[in-house]
Amino acid sequence: MTNEELRAQLATIKYPGFSRDIVSFGLVKLAEMVDDTADIHLQIQTRDAEVPRQIFTAIHALLDPQLNGPENVKVGIDIQDPPAQGDSAVGKQSLPGVKHIIAVASGKGGVGKSTVSANLAVALASQGLKVGLCDCDLYGPSIAHMFGVAHHDLTSDENENIIPIEAHGIKLMSMGFLLSDSSPVIVRGPLANRYTQQFLKQVAWGELDVLVLDLPPGTGDIQLTIVQSVALTGSVIVTTPQEIALIDARKAVTMFAKVNVPILGIMENMSWFECDHGNRYPIFGEGGGAREAERLKVPLLAEIPINPATCQGADSGNPVALTTPDSPYHLAASQLMAKLNSQ
Repeated sequence: MTNEELRAQLATIKYPGFSRDIVSFGLVKLAEMVDDTADIHLQIQTRDAEVPRQIFTAIHALLDPQLNGPENVKVGIDIQDPPAQGDSAVGKQSLPGVKHIIAVASGKGGVGKSTVSANLAVALASQGLKVGLCDCDLYGPSIAHMFGVAHHDLTSDENENIIPIEAHGIKLMSMGFLLSDSSPVIVRGPLANRYTQQFLKQVAWGELDVLVLDLPPGTGDIQLTIVQSVALTGSVIVTTPQEIALIDARKAVTMFAKVNVPILGIMENMSWFECDHGNRYPIFGEGGGAREAERLKVPLLAEIPINPATCQGADSGNPVALTTPDSPYHLAASQLMAKLNSQ
């Protein structure tokens, strides 16, 4: 086996919990053949002991049969604590002028994550904060429509950075600015990752207190690109009360744990429907968000009821938090900023 063949073999081993391999993830610092013995050195920044253990086991499972036993496969792993969020070591991943970057994730589609992202951004801006919102869901962008600025011509500044569109006092970036409602985004993973990088790093965000990232469903390549590209302050997990949604929400929580991004809180959407007579009906069950927040020892930031005004606001380009100052989104924004200011 040549050095090139050894590295190609290692490139088939995925980082636990992701679709990306350990070579492209930059973990492999040395991989060479010395007298029919594979000498492999990796460097991993994690506090999860299971991650290096799984990688170590996977390497031996792959190479031991090919090189006639584990004695011919030497694997050294340098396990390091990840840098703190404010550490200068992650300075190259920070966005200039942006104080906090918060990812809003769900692990699955259909729980109202984009609606939560839009209204949370509006609620944060209502506190006098400078807020940006980046729609990272390339295949199903909806933020542009929710703010009433779809199909907008984008311009660039003197540094060729995209100038974000502003609506309701919030700076916005979305693939929805570039497409009509019926135009699909048909791109493979590498190109999707490049779009994501561009939306984050080649946009003139300026001075922001908070940049909210509306993540796509799942735990795939785009999510990994984001956590590798920028230093996230933390993530907010959106779920509905029923267990089927919480199962996928836990996957998102586990993904962030593996890449050392703290969970800032849970937002439970579609908590109940209240009829004209004041009776509440928990259509999707009840208490799931509270139980999950307790399990994770994080705040339950909001329980958001099913409300026709929310749908009407999203369709009209006027998020409901603009006209409802006592909405759960405002309570969530206040709790979220109190948590960030206490760190």
